[in-house]
Amino acid sequence: MPNWWHDAVVYQIYPRSFCDSNQDGMGDLPGIISKLDYLKTLGVNVLWLSPVYRSPMDDNGYDISDYQDIAPEFGTMADMQQLLAEAKRRDIRIIMDLVVNHTSDEHPWFVEARKSKDNPYRDYYIWRQPKEDGSAPDDQGSIFGGSAWQFDEQTGEYYFHLFSKRQPDLNWENPKVQEEVHRMMNWWIEKGIGGFRLDVIDLIGKEIDKGITGNGPRLHPLIQQMNRATFGDKDLLTVGETWGATPEIAKLYSNPAREEFSMVFQFEHITLTWENGDKWQPIPLDLPALKRVLTKWQVELADEGWNSLFWNNHDLPRVVSKYGDEGQYRVESAKMLATSLHLMKGTPYIYQGEEIGMTNVAFDSIDDYRDIETLNFYQERTANGVAPETMLAAVHENSRDNARTPMQWDSSAHAGFSTAQPWLAVNPNYPSINVADALDDQNSIFYHYQKLIALRKQLPVIVRGAFEPVFEEHDQVLAYIRQDDNQRLFVLSNFSAEKVTLAMPSALQTSQAECVIANYAPRQQLEATVTLQPYESFAMLLSSLK
Repeated sequence: MPNWWHDAVVYQIYPRSFCDSNQDGMGDLPGIISKLDYLKTLGVNVLWLSPVYRSPMDDNGYDISDYQDIAPEFGTMADMQQLLAEAKRRDIRIIMDLVVNHTSDEHPWFVEARKSKDNPYRDYYIWRQPKEDGSAPDDQGSIFGGSAWQFDEQTGEYYFHLFSKRQPDLNWENPKVQEEVHRMMNWWIEKGIGGFRLDVIDLIGKEIDKGITGNGPRLHPLIQQMNRATFGDKDLLTVGETWGATPEIAKLYSNPAREEFSMVFQFEHITLTWENGDKWQPIPLDLPALKRVLTKWQVELADEGWNSLFWNNHDLPRVVSKYGDEGQYRVESAKMLATSLHLMKGTPYIYQGEEIGMTNVAFDSIDDYRDIETLNFYQERTANGVAPETMLAAVHENSRDNARTPMQWDSSAHAGFSTAQPWLAVNPNYPSINVADALDDQNSIFYHYQKLIALRKQLPVIVRGAFEPVFEEHDQVLAYIRQDDNQRLFVLSNFSAEKVTLAMPSALQTSQAECVIANYAPRQQLEATVTLQPYESFAMLLSSLK
């Protein structure tokens, strides 16, 4: 049975970088409210907000000190209530970004937990005795670099943190932690939110003493328990961030019969440009490998589970810089990437600025960066002998700050994001890449996204059709067919800056074909031989099949 989110399109907002209403250099909730009509014009019907909870901002809000309050820099709970109400008036739902693998070290639970070993909150977190020589219990590493163990002077024990030392991991073996989290989730559900994006949720089933962090044996029972206690009987969208998911694991999360989540984010297509899984050693895209990954997920989750479709988010580089051409063919390649993704089966996610083709930023100095992960790894790698210029080049390619530079609204100072100096400098290319110009140009990337979103509502084959790859091993083009009982849609994209000539399979040659979207002049029919321009992409509804 179809759910409302099967034909939804989600827009992710990174609140501190979206729109600053009070001119303090930081985006905020009233700023988001002021742009709801823009988002309505784009056509999205779900907004995913990166965390806006109270936080010391060690990791830009992914370190939560109060789940039931709003960070003062973002506004107030009254602002949040107004955002929910104003979004609802425009038929837009709000998805909250929820971090329950860890909290801030300033969360009252942790403040209490570190007071003494017999404090009632002690077991809300993961503590271990030092080794005999006083060193950490084991050599597990933090995802942000360094050890995953931090010594606490007050009680003489180490606590576990998979991320920053200011983000202690919660102990999900403790039923009280589970109850507290469920109660808090229900509190938000009662406020009228549209669902949750669950940050690094695949880590909550960890077994520390066995060295198991992701996909632990207790993970799925914990999620099923969460489902039963909170959102399971409600019409909400839930998406889990699961870096370690395979298609088989994703089915465990997203098969409705298992009563876990609506869908998950998997990152297999993202890590293809990381040498040996190391984001700080970027390598060029291998298009046949990308196609194999995308096809695998489309085929494997065809009838069991559901896909999320995304190129970008707050942790990833800008896709037009990564898989497209941010120079001469920025507009063409941004449209091509959008078409390639949005016409697949699944729920598409657009990251703020993607719809105008915002690009990576290349700051001159590491001092211009703010991301804790970027700064930690730059320091660690250069201390271990990596040349600073080599590391800075990797930062330019893959730093999380590529996604976090302020939204480019117009060509005025600071891109119209704020009249004050922003918390992170704007990308210097904002005078030529901004929303105001995009809205004035009917051929802009923005209107291409708007059309793709509308097509998803108009053509059931996009939501429900089967997926069949075409030209699977071609190293320059991505192509596929979407087909249901009534419609057949052919999508063809050139991922290169060169012209490409293709002989069409006879099964695709038709006497009638309607071009539903294109980034060059729409094609009138599908010829036996097709020559694609650089980064050309189009989709055709086929009929009168031979």
